[in-house]
Amino acid sequence: MANRSIGRNVDLYDASKPDDALGGLILRPSITKNNFLFMLEILIIASHPYGVSLRDTGVNLTASDEPLEPGHYDIRPNSPEGTISVADELCTVSGRDEGFRSLVRARDGKCMITGRRNVEADRGLWRGFQAAHIFPLSSEQLFIDSGSGRLITNRAGERDNGINSCQNGLLICLMALTSLSTRTDDHYKITCFGRDDWLDGRILDPIFRDPNKRESVRDELLRWHFRQAVLANMKITA
Repeated sequence: MANRSIGRNVDLYDASKPDDALGGLILRPSITKNNFLFMLEILIIASHPYGVSLRDTGVNLTASDEPLEPGHYDIRPNSPEGTISVADELCTVSGRDEGFRSLVRARDGKCMITGRRNVEADRGLWRGFQAAHIFPLSSEQLFIDSGSGRLITNRAGERDNGINSCQNGLLICLMALTSLSTRTDDHYKITCFGRDDWLDGRILDPIFRDPNKRESVRDELLRWHFRQAVLANMKITA
């Protein structure tokens, strides 16, 4: 299993335990102060409101589009009784299905992250391209139990739970989806949780998200995936 903590230059701490890191990330240009604070809402479970400060300055972060600085960040509850912990929610991995693959390929035609077009599509060759589930096939029961099927509007009959709908997929190349993710409310900007500056900060191609098309990806599933990427990449044991 990959060690996602190697190379991190942003580390998170409970202010009361300044030597025990809770998690962290590799800082990329797309990670603004606003984006970082949003990630912490996913990663941190707190009994009370809290502040987050760069240890070198002691000044609490406020949400803005300014780039985050590298360093140690202390999380401090606003109440003496306040406690913080890292979410124990597990992240998941992806799988594929032939019908799903065909639908995603037909809709996208190119990598939605890099913009690389498949010039061999007319020959039925898709080397280097992957139709990736947003909500992974390996977690189909969770998809059912969480009611995520209600987001899918092009199911093929009552017995189709929707997980293999193209509304739950993207065509990508080069790397796994858990290394990249996007915030729908940040203009679909890509955040890379590794070291790839070339992809970080790009905007996901609008082809797959046209609200007027029945085949378009559901924003709620992209939000779910961003949550999974934070949990997979920012925990201390990730």
